[in-house]
Amino acid sequence: SPIRRRIQEKTWPPDSDGGLFKSIHFTEKCDGSSNFVNPAKIPLSFFFYSRPPPRPSSSSDFSAIPFDVLRKIAAPFSLPNLRAASLVCRAWRDALKPLREALVFLKWGKRFKHGRGGVKVNSSKALDSFLKGAARGSTLAMVDAGLIYWEMGKREEGIAWYRKAADLGDPAGQCNLAVAYLRDDPPNAKEAIPLLYRASVAGHVRAQYQLALCLHQGGGTPHEAARWYLRAAEGGYQRAMYNASLCFLTGEGLVQSHRMARRWMKRAADHGHSRAQFEHGLTLFSEGEMMKAVVYLELATRAGERAAAHVKNVILQQLSAPSRDRAMLLADSWRPL
Repeated sequence: SPIRRRIQEKTWPPDSDGGLFKSIHFTEKCDGSSNFVNPAKIPLSFFFYSRPPPRPSSSSDFSAIPFDVLRKIAAPFSLPNLRAASLVCRAWRDALKPLREALVFLKWGKRFKHGRGGVKVNSSKALDSFLKGAARGSTLAMVDAGLIYWEMGKREEGIAWYRKAADLGDPAGQCNLAVAYLRDDPPNAKEAIPLLYRASVAGHVRAQYQLALCLHQGGGTPHEAARWYLRAAEGGYQRAMYNASLCFLTGEGLVQSHRMARRWMKRAADHGHSRAQFEHGLTLFSEGEMMKAVVYLELATRAGERAAAHVKNVILQQLSAPSRDRAMLLADSWRPL
């Protein structure tokens, strides 16, 4: 059915979010030659300093945790969590210094990638920064390095960094690696689904959505798929909001509820989902909310939904000039949640 085709649409947002010491060079040179080192061939222990086995101590002695173990645990940490862990004791502060340095590289990498903080976009410098952060053990930097390689068309290099981050427990790395498996020809769902499940349980909303798609397309029951759509929708993922709305509308995997379907359709529209804006605009039109309908239909039209333009023009003919101007002003000032 048309609804089932819409709900099963695959998506893969290619953009990265949404985030200067020279040690190891993995980047391509400006002349096109490569000095890339495949991270898949580098043992995990390469990224961490070693420390002699600790002397026996009480269970409250946090400094007794081996440094390499501590760094593996902290590899996916964000800056606030890393700072908090560094305050536990002097040993942890010293052990986590490479990861704190890594997040400085990560910050600069994001600036160069997106042109933030007064610097111009420079993919080469962004990649160099991400790789230096990755060399110090940050899985966040590994994922961003993988994204840069993926966007450059260097699929194998990107997958290698995703796999390194995934092996260290990073949910984004697990999700991106899984999506890479799903893009194989034929798709490798056997490898992808366990990775998506681990990332989903950890709360990664994109992984929850991709897992729901896999389950919906034959790997599970409608109830399981709908449950993960709803989890991802509650986490703010707009595509999942749209699909959750369709599940409520049709009763596929969820108890049929037109009220809940309308609620999630509006949320998806307010978050910028163009098809949801079109369909929510049609709902408002059917309810007699002409000016609100025009706003959503105009947004959908601007996002490329051609059918929305025809309905919008029909409604505009029924509105007064001040109401038309007001609707266009609201559309111009609209920002996604």
